[in-house]
Amino acid sequence: MELSDCSNEYEKLVVRMNMPRVVIDNGVCPNSTVVKIDSARSPGILLESVQLLTDMNLWIRKAYISSDGKWNMDVFHVSDLNGNKLTDENLIRYIEKSIETSHYCKSEGYTGLTALELTGTDRVGLLSEVFAVLANLQCDIVEAKAWTHNGRIASMIYVRDGNSGTPIDGDSDRVQRIEGQLRNLLKADDGYQNDTRTCVTYGGNTHMERRLHQRMFMDRDYEKKFDSETSPVVSVQNLVKRGYSVVNLQCKDRMKLLFDVVCTLTDMAYIVFHAAIRTVGETAFLEFYVRHSDGNPVNSEPERQRLIQCLQAAVERRTVKGLRLEQCTTDRPGLLAEVTRVLRENGLNIARAKISTKEGIARNVFYVTDANGNLIDPEIIKSIREKIGIDDISVKEPFPVSCREAVVKEQQKQEQQDHQPRIGGGAVLVSLGSLVMRNLYQLGLIKSYF
Repeated sequence: MELSDCSNEYEKLVVRMNMPRVVIDNGVCPNSTVVKIDSARSPGILLESVQLLTDMNLWIRKAYISSDGKWNMDVFHVSDLNGNKLTDENLIRYIEKSIETSHYCKSEGYTGLTALELTGTDRVGLLSEVFAVLANLQCDIVEAKAWTHNGRIASMIYVRDGNSGTPIDGDSDRVQRIEGQLRNLLKADDGYQNDTRTCVTYGGNTHMERRLHQRMFMDRDYEKKFDSETSPVVSVQNLVKRGYSVVNLQCKDRMKLLFDVVCTLTDMAYIVFHAAIRTVGETAFLEFYVRHSDGNPVNSEPERQRLIQCLQAAVERRTVKGLRLEQCTTDRPGLLAEVTRVLRENGLNIARAKISTKEGIARNVFYVTDANGNLIDPEIIKSIREKIGIDDISVKEPFPVSCREAVVKEQQKQEQQDHQPRIGGGAVLVSLGSLVMRNLYQLGLIKSYF
């Protein structure tokens, strides 16, 4: 055997040794499926695990995360959107395979598309104007997401040539025209630096929602003062003896909450060593023991305040705003420009959008409010549906929570007996981490308790 062959075999062995080990158990918890992941510690591995679970539309209602030396042990209690356990064996096997190969087989299906990234000052009709510009420039929108927060907008749009279906050359005059026209739309006299960026993607390794968090973070959307009555309650305290900063967060539970928080901690270069996540009714309690990537806890008051603001912003970016409109129809050139023009002409603002086209079918979701961010007159919605097509667009709940109410009430009745949260001004965040870690230590699952 040649030296190169030995080297390849050794590399394969190292990869196999470091691949995550996944166990999925339906017998531990009566209301959820337990996903246990053991993995070698590496940068971003917790985020990847959470990202994979949430991308499969799994609701993480409870989690325990522990790092012992160079090894991670993560336990997630998950359910489907209806609050039920996972019973499909094919889905269970798919989850196992996806997590075990997550570090070595990354793909998001955006190969050969041109990615447009935009940030700027939000205003009524802005997204409609963006889609109109792209339609006029013969750009076919394949996938897109847009978020708004604190008067700012971030969007990521994947396009291809509307005639040939091929990616648009990143060095072409056409791309320069696209960038120039989009920059003109995003110009504002508010002191912010608006930005448009294009790149041609060949590997599809960019996670859209993580990128939106990063764009919002770079745009400093967290700097605006938060409403203390509706903002998530966040505290950051140092555990001096153990060298950790303890981050507690309390807010209304929702889909992808853990992903948003872990994504922000990771992008701010904080490493999670231990964590405990729990939900009581509709309230989520998250506790993280973190250090900065330089090995130090939070070491100044400005850094502490910035961390609090960024976590509050991360939670609020995805908070449901307005009425959810869903469109499912045959795709055609200029469809998005037409639909969003109708919304703009009726004085509606798009607070969030998710655009998807597959096999000639467009599936679009819009969260809309009036120009002041308030609820919309039902007569306006009726008029919009008549103009767009009654059969093409429908009004939906912000999130499918109604079908989960029975499960939530049952869990709330049981859990409130031993866990009573206190909410309001000066709220006391209940610390779960110390209890969790003590139990893990007593069971022999970790070697050290902090």
